[in-house]
Amino acid sequence: MGQGTGELVDLLVLLGMGAVIPLGLALIDQPGLARLRRLWPLAAVPGALSLWLPRGPLATGSAACYALGTLALAAHAPLRLARTRSLAPPEVAVLTALAAPAVAGLALVAERSGHELFGFDLDILALTVPHFHYAGFTAALIAGLVCRAVPHRPAGRWAALSVPAGTLLVLGGYFAGDWAELAGAAVLTAGMWLVGLLTWRELRTRGGGGDGPWWSNPRVLLGISAAVLAVTMLLALWWALGEASGLPHPTLGWMAATHGVGNALGFALCSLLAWRRLAPIPQENAR
Repeated sequence: MGQGTGELVDLLVLLGMGAVIPLGLALIDQPGLARLRRLWPLAAVPGALSLWLPRGPLATGSAACYALGTLALAAHAPLRLARTRSLAPPEVAVLTALAAPAVAGLALVAERSGHELFGFDLDILALTVPHFHYAGFTAALIAGLVCRAVPHRPAGRWAALSVPAGTLLVLGGYFAGDWAELAGAAVLTAGMWLVGLLTWRELRTRGGGGDGPWWSNPRVLLGISAAVLAVTMLLALWWALGEASGLPHPTLGWMAATHGVGNALGFALCSLLAWRRLAPIPQENAR
């Protein structure tokens, strides 16, 4: 991974740490998350610092602070399961969102220390960090929110299950090989396309209009997020197919600049900003 690509990936991780996760946490009705969200900068700031420090003890220690924050977030998954006693599709999606950043935190510690965790090279570990902020956390959370918003649509339930399943299959593909990763990419893409389709057909019309700028208009933001998914997930499939089959496919740098930036800005940020206006903020998170 070239220097320019690495810097772009770091910027996407920084956005995930500092904005995407706090915005998403405000949408989850889980006791204790409000306090964690207020304390999140204590994890995100050293996490961001670790990205700009050279590999070594200082970078590793800073990354470990962020990893501890992600572990604190993951601890809410079993607490939530014990409280709700539900594995309904939207709950599966939310549980995945709570747990996924811990994978990113672990990968960040390994990459910043220069340790090839489980034999994976440092470039793969570096790319795992944004993947589990955006596919693991944001995509799963949005899929769960979409499922709850359209309870009458089976596609919503399929989306809420296939996004977490696809994310886990992609993770398993790291160990099982490129064809398994392609299968995960296909399942994840199908789920994300369902999210985009339901967002465009069912939810965009609920977003309202208004005379304000486009970045505060839920209808526009939801439209952007749905349209972006149609392209960015096709790129993900193309890349995974090329890796598995040897067919021509985009480079990692090109994927970071298109798939990565599109999913981070066009899907994740736009979706979360729209849902902040569409969904009532959980009472505990409003305090």
